[in-house]
Amino acid sequence: MINRAVRYLPILKLLQAESLPRQSILEVGSGPQGMGEYYPRCFVGCDVTFEARPKHPMVPVVASALQLPFENSSFDAVIASDVLEHVPPQQRRDLVRETLRVARKIVLIGFPCGPRAYALDQRLWADYRRLKRPAPPWLEEHMLYPFPNEGLFEGIDHSWAVRSIGNDNLRFHYWIERRMMRFRWQYLFDILEKLIPRLLERFLRLAAREPCYRRIFALTRKTEPPLEQEIVRSSVEEGNG
Repeated sequence: MINRAVRYLPILKLLQAESLPRQSILEVGSGPQGMGEYYPRCFVGCDVTFEARPKHPMVPVVASALQLPFENSSFDAVIASDVLEHVPPQQRRDLVRETLRVARKIVLIGFPCGPRAYALDQRLWADYRRLKRPAPPWLEEHMLYPFPNEGLFEGIDHSWAVRSIGNDNLRFHYWIERRMMRFRWQYLFDILEKLIPRLLERFLRLAAREPCYRRIFALTRKTEPPLEQEIVRSSVEEGNG
């Protein structure tokens, strides 16, 4: 659906710009499909549970994002898309640290950011209540905690550089979500995504103007991980080969 395209297409474009040699990727909080809807290569998807059977090309792993079952620097890239807003505030920095621990090159974390985005979702939730329709589960969960903001990354690890990219204009987000309340709009967006994906991607880029509902934080490692970690990593890859 179009809201998934809004989330994942900018993240995948950032990944492509990195030109990672091995392209070993972990997605945290992936659900049964994750970025596999738009990414054709194998990647590891991690979640506490899978509501449906995981889909190819994802390799599913059941685990908590707060305690990932992987060695340090196991993946060239780690992705977490719209995960942190569902995590209690006191655990969010721990989750970020854990993604940095298992990442070798880059971590891409996207989430609805700050009080303006939270107020917009409160308005959307009130719309569902007024129309006497059940709000989607993700929106109900969004009402549990205030959204994280840019301050989440302050002083978290000085060996990583942090860059913030705006994603999903506030008004555009509200307009899309209001349209998605009706089946015929859902059907139209699905057709648009399947038949003319390039046009959709251009449309989404134009709609990413400030102020944004979501921000994507690209954390890139300033220095290489310790040599002993690279030795362990090389040994594992040779064994698998």
